[in-house]
Amino acid sequence: MATEAAADDATDAPEAYEALLDRVRRWNAVGSAAGVLGWDQQVMMPEGGTPARSKQLSALSSVRHDMITDEETGELLDALDGAELTDEREAVLREVRREYERADAVPVELVEEISETGSEALQAWEEAKAEDDFEAFAPYLEKHVELKREYAEHIDPDRDPYAVLFEEYEPCLSIGRAESILEELRETLVPMIDAIRESDADLAVDTFEGTFPEDEQEALAREALELVGYDFDRGRLDVSSHPFTSGNQFDCRVTTRFDESDPLGAIGSTIHEYGHAQYVLGLPREEWGTPLGDDRDLSVHESQSRLWENHVGRSRAFWELFLPRFKERFPETEEATVEDAYEAVNQVYEDNLIRVEADELTYHLHIVVRFEIERDLVRGDLAVEDVPEVWNDKYERYLGIRPDTDSEGCLQDIHWSHGNFGYFPTYSLGSVMAAQLFEAAEEEIDDLDAKVADGDFDDLQAWLGENVHRHGSRYETNELVERATGEALSADAFTDYVEAKYGELYGL
Repeated sequence: MATEAAADDATDAPEAYEALLDRVRRWNAVGSAAGVLGWDQQVMMPEGGTPARSKQLSALSSVRHDMITDEETGELLDALDGAELTDEREAVLREVRREYERADAVPVELVEEISETGSEALQAWEEAKAEDDFEAFAPYLEKHVELKREYAEHIDPDRDPYAVLFEEYEPCLSIGRAESILEELRETLVPMIDAIRESDADLAVDTFEGTFPEDEQEALAREALELVGYDFDRGRLDVSSHPFTSGNQFDCRVTTRFDESDPLGAIGSTIHEYGHAQYVLGLPREEWGTPLGDDRDLSVHESQSRLWENHVGRSRAFWELFLPRFKERFPETEEATVEDAYEAVNQVYEDNLIRVEADELTYHLHIVVRFEIERDLVRGDLAVEDVPEVWNDKYERYLGIRPDTDSEGCLQDIHWSHGNFGYFPTYSLGSVMAAQLFEAAEEEIDDLDAKVADGDFDDLQAWLGENVHRHGSRYETNELVERATGEALSADAFTDYVEAKYGELYGL
């Protein structure tokens, strides 16, 4: 067999590489199938389907784990160690080896248990959130914490378990780098938010007050997706309790949610998810199933969603384009001006408890709360039963508000029902990266604001496609950013952007 020969002869690199790539494509196809089942569970599956779905997803995670950790995978990686390969193939090998080494360290039984717990916890979270009953969800959170500690210990028993878990979502930046960026954001934003709250600026915050029927909001959300260029031939829009994006470059689906008193929330969420989808749909089709056809990591992923949500969707130029369409759906807003809309979508809330409804500034304090709590949970410095009280205390300390219920407090996010500890920092890392990328795009694209106002997103999409999407996972995070912008990743562009934007809005 060719693979046996490859394993015995390290000079037979082309054959070994192709054999390895074939294995990678197959295990990623299994993962992709699991992704469709996960999407269905959150969007289409009847409520009673959880027992079977948890077993289905557990079986697929086990199959994929076995394929990754199969002895032949290790032999092929050994055969390619030291081989002369192109830069692209070296990148593929780097990514596959990282995945193999982490997976090989973890028993398949633990992988199955984590997957099954996630499916059961998802339904428990949805019910607990609806009933405002943290105690009903607490056992599942406790189990996730225990399982993920065990998972991290298998990978590296001598390291901080939270740092190990963070690498699942951002493998190329250290947890120390993430913490330093979060600290810089906190140091910049807390005094800025205090100054905004003391400002005498009178923004048109009531521009979109009223009742906006869900069916009209959904039609408007679909129109927004069409406007920015979402490919409905390779995607769809649905409703879920927590907006998300799922798929690949051939089929990438987005979801959003609606509140009849908050039409801006749905528009923002929809454009946010569009950014995720546009990234995935822009990955090289011919590389599907390989690292070159996969997204870099969640920091980069979030940079794409936050760029479209904030730098495009919250801009004056976008509302110059979009406001006439909004008024057509909701004639009661006929008197609103572009400046009214711009002020409304960029207001800084004094009393918002919900992360996905947060303004662009306080959003990051929501992230800090979650980051600190999940880090302490994983490290064993916080008991699950104490999460609601600690959550509420941190909200009061950082945001000056205190949740009245756990549904609008510690039960509001879906991530912990999946056991996704280490995910939250990537939101802020993504926002920082988005500002740096958008600043570079503005420098290279003539009259980008005018193009947005005209509904011409081609140049921005092309710039992102050229500098981010087409590379897949070829470059590690910092190198990708440096190639796109000429600078290493930093918070400078973000702090400059928010200081200028909110300084103008609030007269700081």
